[in-house]
This record gives sequence, structure tokens and C-alpha cells, in this order.
Amino acid sequence: MSKEIELQKPGRMTLPAIALRGLVIFPGMLLQFDVGRKKSIQALERAMKTDQMIFLVAQKNLADNDPSGDQIYLVGVVARIKQVIRRSDEGIRLFAEGVYRAEITSVKNSNPFFQVNLVRLESKAFRPSRRSEALVRYAQGLFEQYIQNYSHIPPDIVISVVQKKDCGELADYIASNIMFDYEEKQEILEELHPVRRLEKLSAILKKEIQVLSIETQISEKAKDQIDQNQREYFLREQMRAISDELGESDNPRQEADDLKERVENAKLPQLQHDKLMKECDRLTKMPEGSHEGSVIVSYIETCLELPWHTSTRDHINLRKAQRILDREHYGLTKVKKRMLEILAVKKLSPDIRGQIICLVGPPGVGKTSIAHSVAEAIGRKYVRVSLGGVRDESDIVGHRRTYIGSMPGRIIAALKQAGTNNPLILLDEIDKMGSNFRGDPASALLEVLDPEQNREFYDHYIDMPFDLSNVLFLTTANDAGAIPEPLYDRMDVITLGSYTHEEKFHIATEHLIPKQLKKHGMTPKMLRLTPAAVHKLIDAYTREAGVRSLERQIASLCRKCARTFVEDKDARIVITPAKLTELLGPEKFKDETLNKKDRVGLVNGLAWTSVGGTVLPIEVAVMDGTGKLELTGSLGDVMKESAKTAISCIRTRADKLGINHDFYSKYDIHIHAPEGAVPKDGPSAGTAMATAITSALCRIPIRHDVAMTGEITLLGRVLPIGGLKEKTMAAYRNGIKTVIIPADNESDLAEIDTVVKDHVHFETVEEIDQVLKIALTKIPSPKSVVQKSEEPARARMMPNPASAGDHSSAGSPTFPQ
Repeated sequence: MSKEIELQKPGRMTLPAIALRGLVIFPGMLLQFDVGRKKSIQALERAMKTDQMIFLVAQKNLADNDPSGDQIYLVGVVARIKQVIRRSDEGIRLFAEGVYRAEITSVKNSNPFFQVNLVRLESKAFRPSRRSEALVRYAQGLFEQYIQNYSHIPPDIVISVVQKKDCGELADYIASNIMFDYEEKQEILEELHPVRRLEKLSAILKKEIQVLSIETQISEKAKDQIDQNQREYFLREQMRAISDELGESDNPRQEADDLKERVENAKLPQLQHDKLMKECDRLTKMPEGSHEGSVIVSYIETCLELPWHTSTRDHINLRKAQRILDREHYGLTKVKKRMLEILAVKKLSPDIRGQIICLVGPPGVGKTSIAHSVAEAIGRKYVRVSLGGVRDESDIVGHRRTYIGSMPGRIIAALKQAGTNNPLILLDEIDKMGSNFRGDPASALLEVLDPEQNREFYDHYIDMPFDLSNVLFLTTANDAGAIPEPLYDRMDVITLGSYTHEEKFHIATEHLIPKQLKKHGMTPKMLRLTPAAVHKLIDAYTREAGVRSLERQIASLCRKCARTFVEDKDARIVITPAKLTELLGPEKFKDETLNKKDRVGLVNGLAWTSVGGTVLPIEVAVMDGTGKLELTGSLGDVMKESAKTAISCIRTRADKLGINHDFYSKYDIHIHAPEGAVPKDGPSAGTAMATAITSALCRIPIRHDVAMTGEITLLGRVLPIGGLKEKTMAAYRNGIKTVIIPADNESDLAEIDTVVKDHVHFETVEEIDQVLKIALTKIPSPKSVVQKSEEPARARMMPNPASAGDHSSAGSPTFPQ
């Protein structure tokens, strides 16, 4: 022993001490633990320099990182240091063996480490008796019951317990080798009487056996409820079962509490509030980590994120709105006027609802962008919902929560994205929706776009009514005919026509060219297009209703000039018509007005397509044959019937037109619509086919600057048609001077663009005779004045240009221009 200990009285000593956190060591016990506190490391170093004896005592408060002398127990164990291992992280692993109990009489010093005065404690003497022997057996029996429920006891410990007969040693040995609270172990350590020590241990063992028995029951109960392979789920279910045994199952979980608080703070309508609170109660009863629980959480959070009461105030200023619309869009006068009317009504009656606008027009004319401008003008959030290719009604009304991965429909998702309950929602390409076995999305939109029904719109996922009456819906379509009638009836349709050449010129110079120059990092000083080059770009390199292709061509010019600017920073490029051909290659579209020839059997019809109007030339050839009728050019059934109707109509007028009555049996008639790969259909080409057939049979050319549209009947009546605005725009673009239209369409002329009216003369007709009088270069002679000695003209495929090409206007009717 050290000199310091030798100078003291027998049984008294002074040793360095280490305060243990949550550990209690017993005499004869071998303990290993990590020493990390500086005070403890210094005490250990002092002990290693003396006799390697150290006092180990438990601290009272586990959370105290630097306990004082009052915060440690008085009774501990003097231990002999067996081994010290220094670790790389500045900690020390200590192996120590308990020798005997000792009690602190005083703390000599606490800095820089604990040094305490001790007195050795001896176990009290007792006389072995039958009671003590029975107590030993009882304790050993309890230990056997303990290890039946707790199977982590090594076999050598079990054997040692059976061999020990002394009450004190048995109590110390069992206490040092089983897991229970350190405070209870401290009580056993402080008890010096062996019998009472073993009695305390027996009581603790009895309680631990009961706890382990309950744990076993809980474990078995949890195993019946969950899959054995889900280890994490099994552990969480054990926690739930423990809560049930402790009577704490009625307490809601923290997550459910948080959601309930959010539901209360959201101040939802009563129906929505009650439903979400019910879902929160269901969540409370769900096993932690269950799939159904995560579905409920996702559903509640989605509902809470919807803008039930959040809305934006409309800031309607008609002058500002006019400026925004004029800034973003050139032309479109009718559309702008209609939009300003809507805003004016909204200004006068803020509570008005149910205005659903459908913008119909060819691609590239600004349908989508004008919706964004309207939203900006009134200060509303803007959300675009693309409906092109949607074939499942669940895309509109959502999926039911019974399906895995279910989610709200596009309408609710748009509201969630906007964050307000009164945004402007653009339903783009509403005519491109389809239907299949999953349902009809167009039918699902009926509720959305009906002002009387969308006050309580039900999404399958939300499963609660949501008010859509404050939403301003705008829809776009290329073909109004593709929209189902019930859906079309719910919308106020505004038609956007094709851009004129002048409008395209202004759009290109004021919007597209500056936009592309900025996009490509150029300035107007670096690259400039002359007005003549812009006109040629529109006429020779694009042929469209909108301006998308025009913008792509401008972008192509910028790309081709970019290399020059990179190589020469001082370069300046001016694009002229000649330069345009050098950069973009040969002209893609020739000017059709260059053909100034009147031809037999060639007529200019007018057709409507989803991308705007177009001129549809129709050719007719009459040949010797047996009366066959050939129809080519991908003609539809309706157009084929119109051709047959036109032939029958001409037969009824054979005498008046100077045509032999038997032409239908002696000659074959071939009707062809060029661009044979493009499908064509509809009745509006009836007058054109009748005119071409008459021209081919009478050998009279048709004026090349005349176009026509109208349905023909057997009696020669000309019936009204649709799409007149687009058709007349196509006639204007192709240099047509006169357009023949049905008399019943005369009221539609008010919708025609002013520039078209200024350059095209319109003739209204009621019968085919009027059409022939205007379109043919001369009036056919009746049968009575035809010289009977003349042989019937034999038809050829096409007349010789020398005989049927250029005709003087002396025999042609004159028309006011």
C-alpha cells in the first residue's frame, strides 16, 4: 500500500474516486467501462501512480456532467485496476475488479479530481439458520424464473448462482449480473446485513419477473397482429402494446395532435372540419408506421393545403387592362373588346359568377398567351391545365383513396398550385380530349364548367365539396366541332381568326424580332431585317394562320448570324430579301397569284381546317367512256355525295347550259382534289364541283381570281356553310379578288376582317345559275342556239393553253370591284 494509506488508522484510507453514471459495482464484480471526463481521467492517473486502487461510486443525477461531492452516494466499492486501454478519441477503457465496500467520511478535495477519505465497511455477522437457507433457495428459484423470461444470461453465471450458499455473496452476485435500475442496486450495495440484503434482492427479482412476464405477453400479442418479417414494425407495435398495458392508449399521438391543431386553426366549413377531425381520430388508432396511417396523413395535409378561404382581390382598371393586352398582343381587336367587356361587368358586379370563355382558333394566334394577359390585368393567379390527350376522367375528378398512389384531379391540383380559390384557370386544348373504357373526361368537365353545379364540386380524392364558382375559367380549342355539344353549350365561344399579312408584319417587327434578338444575345444595331425581307419571310417561307413558324424562321436567322458576331465583334448585318435567300435557302412557298391563267375544269374552292382556312383547287376532266364517275384526292363520304349531287344538278340544267342530255352515259367524269394525301370532307365544295363540271362539259374556262364556297342541292339551290371568316382570309392571302358565298351567309360578313373586305369583293348567290354567271368567262349558250350540225366536242384531259388559256375580257361579264 502507499505511504498515504499506511499512515492512517486501520480500515481508513484516502483514495482517488470516480463518479459512475448509471453504474453500480459490487465486491467481486469485474467491470469494464469508458472513462471520458477529465476529472475521472486524472483520478485514474493518480491511482495508477500509487497502488492501483480506486474508489468507484455512483452519482445521483445522471444528467449532471460535473457532479460535486454532494451529488455522489456515500457508499461505493474500492476496486483494483486490472487494465487501462487508451483510445484514439481521448477516452480510456478501464477494467476494474470490486474488492470491498467502503463509505465516504469526507471529501478531501474535488479539484482537479475527487479524493475522498474512506472507511471500510464489513458485512454484519449472522448465524446461519434454516430461514437463511430457505431464503437462499427462494432467491435461487426466483433467479431461475427470471432467466426463463430473460434468456440473455450466460450459463456460467447460472452455475455460479446455484453453487453460492452465502446470503451476502449470492445477493451481490445476482445483483451484479442482472439488469435493473441503478438506484435499486445502490440500495442493495448499502445494505450490510446479508439476510436483509438478500430479502431486498428477492423483492426486486419478484417485481422484475412480473414485468418480464407482461413483456412476454405483450410480445406474443404484437406477433399476432403484425408480420414477423417486419422487424421495425414489430418493435413499434410492442411500444403500442406497452401503452395499452399502462392505460395510456387513449392519449392521441403527437402527429395526430398536430394535424388536429392545424384543422382547428384552418377554420374550415363545418362539413369539412368534421370530416377531417374524424380522419384525425382514425389516425390516432392506427398502428405507428402503418400504410393506412400514411395515406390518412397525406389526405389531411392535401385538404389543409387547399385555399378554402384564401382569395385575391380583383384590381380591375380597364385602361391598364387595355395597355397590357395591347402590349402583349397585336390585333385581335374582337377578342380584346370581349375581354374588356367581361372585366367591365366584373367591375360593376363583383359577385357575378359563371363566366366561362372558350377561345377557338388556329394554332399560334395567341389563345394561351391572352389568358395570361387577362390574369395579369385583373391581378389574379394564373394556372394552365393542359387537357390534350387526357383520356381518363380521374384526371379531372381525381382518384378514389382506395387506390394506391391516388391523388386529386387536375382542377383541385390547379387550385392547390395557385394558392387561392379565385384564380384564372386556363383549360388548354379542350378539344383534344379523348375517351376510353376509363371514362369520358369531357363529361367530367360538365360539372366543373356549369355555374349551377360547380359551387359544390366533388373531387373523388378530397371527397368534400369545394366551391369553384369564384374561379374564372378560360378554355382554348382549335376545332369547336370536336367539343361535345353539352360542354360547348356551357361556354361563351370567341373565335380568333387567322392573322393577316399586315398583322404578321407588325407582330414580327414589334414583338418577335426583338424577342429573338434578346434571346440570342444580340441588339438591333447588330442585326436588322429590312421591311422587304420581313414581307418576303412571311410570304415565301411561312404559310400558317398564326406566327409560330414565323418565329422559328426568325430564330433560325439569328442562329445563322451568331457565328459571324462571335468571330467579328464589330460586325453589323442587314438582312435583305437577297440575303434572306442566302441564309434560309430557296423559297418554300411560291406566290400562287403568279398564275394568271383561266383554265377549263379548274376552280378555286374554299375549305376550313383546324389551322385556319385554305384554298382548295378542284379539277374536273371529261373523257370518252361509259359514264363512269371517278373521285380522287382522299375525299370523304359527304364530299363524294356532294359530287354526285352536283352532276345530277347539271343534268337537270343540260338544255339551259347547252350540254347533251346523254353526257352522263357517253363520257367519264373524273373529279380530283390536289394534295391527295390530305383527307377532305364536307358539303361546302358543292358549288365549286358543279362549276368545274359545267366548265369541263361546256369547254368554258373559269376565272382564276374567283373562289367560291357553298353547298349545292339537286334543284341548284346554294345553302349556307360555316367557317366563312377563315375561308375568306385564305382567299385574301392567295390574291383572290372575288369570293362567291351563299346569300344566307351575308350576315356573317360583319365578322370578316376589315383588311379582307378592302381587298376582296363578295358576291352573294342563291342558285347555281348565279354562280356560273360570275365564275365562267362567258355564259353558256342554251341548247336551242347550238348548231346541230356541230359534232359534240370531244373532251380532253386538259385544254391546250393556246386555245383555252388567255382569254380576252370582251366576252366576259364585268363585275364591280
